[in-house]
Amino acid sequence: MLLLVGIVTLAASLRPAVTALGAVLTMVSADLGIPGWLAGVLTTLPVLSFAAVGSLTHLFTSRFGLHRSALLALAAICAGSGTRALADSPALFTAGTTVALAGMAVGNVSLPPLVKLHFPDRIPTVTAIYSSALLAGAALPAGLTVPVSEAAGSWRWGLGLWAAAAGLAALPWIGLLRHDVRESVQAAQLTPRDLVRSRLAWTMAVFFGAQSAQAYAQFGWLPTIYTDAGLTAQSAALMLLVVTVVGVPAPLVLPAYARQTADHRPLVLVFAVVTFAGWGGLMLWPTTLPWMWAALLGLGGCAFPWVLAMLALRTRTAEGTAALSGFVQSTGYLMSAIGPLGTGLLYEASGDWKLPLAVLMSLTVPMLWSGLRFARPRVLEDELAGSAT
Repeated sequence: MLLLVGIVTLAASLRPAVTALGAVLTMVSADLGIPGWLAGVLTTLPVLSFAAVGSLTHLFTSRFGLHRSALLALAAICAGSGTRALADSPALFTAGTTVALAGMAVGNVSLPPLVKLHFPDRIPTVTAIYSSALLAGAALPAGLTVPVSEAAGSWRWGLGLWAAAAGLAALPWIGLLRHDVRESVQAAQLTPRDLVRSRLAWTMAVFFGAQSAQAYAQFGWLPTIYTDAGLTAQSAALMLLVVTVVGVPAPLVLPAYARQTADHRPLVLVFAVVTFAGWGGLMLWPTTLPWMWAALLGLGGCAFPWVLAMLALRTRTAEGTAALSGFVQSTGYLMSAIGPLGTGLLYEASGDWKLPLAVLMSLTVPMLWSGLRFARPRVLEDELAGSAT
């Protein structure tokens, strides 16, 4: 039971540092004098950090153990989030954000092998539980950071709240240290070179990258897009809350679906269609039923917990899950940098949100193409064994 609590609290801590900043980025920029180009970097920093640190996490967890890695991840999130809440300069704020994101990257990659190792017979169910916690951890900061900041008179309280939350989330992992586990030496059988030649790994990375590019563009820019369209700052922040809240219950339905069929292609089609419709409505009619476009984007975002579950369902061992998780997340997050960074650059170049939104719509095409290919039953270890013969 303590392990499940630890997994849930870890998952809930892996998004607040991102969505909380998106909600108060305008306030922070004005107070600290953050230039526009650095604000764009801050919206892109999550995916770059997840790519860079995520690529090393497999080695980190193998050396120090999955439980110690989870505790260190939460300590970094707490320290980094606290630092930026106290920062008095753009440089210190960026440094604190970087530390927090590094901790989040370690947590991202550690969760799938933790589930595979400790709950091998309940992967869809446990993945659904922690995915809901992860989405809730994105939703609460989106909705609470602005009201807390306004009530306290400073954005620092709004961001500092989530540093305290990460500290509390670390408590179960302190108790789990005595039962720490490391990945088996069998993990060495799967090298980065093996993953590079796997079609399954690449199609999952493309899907993960296309979906994450859209998600982090939402986290970084959605309130600004709605504000520029005419909504108040509080209403715009509420739209980001809608995006995240809508997806929270959806992962709980995925285990039942996974048990009924091994072919998930219809689900991939739904993800792509609702995401496309959400971006299209936001581009053409942003203030007409704004909550509907946010809700559609939120439903499309359920592709994220689904692909996390597929990391375990498309491998036979915890070692295979850890290797695939590291490759897909690091490669996918590197690809996804085009989302938040490209959105900001295209807006600066065009002076309008229509062009960047059209590009984000187009990302549903590679998402659909790649998702359809690994949605059919396939196993990483079998694919690699077949290609070696």
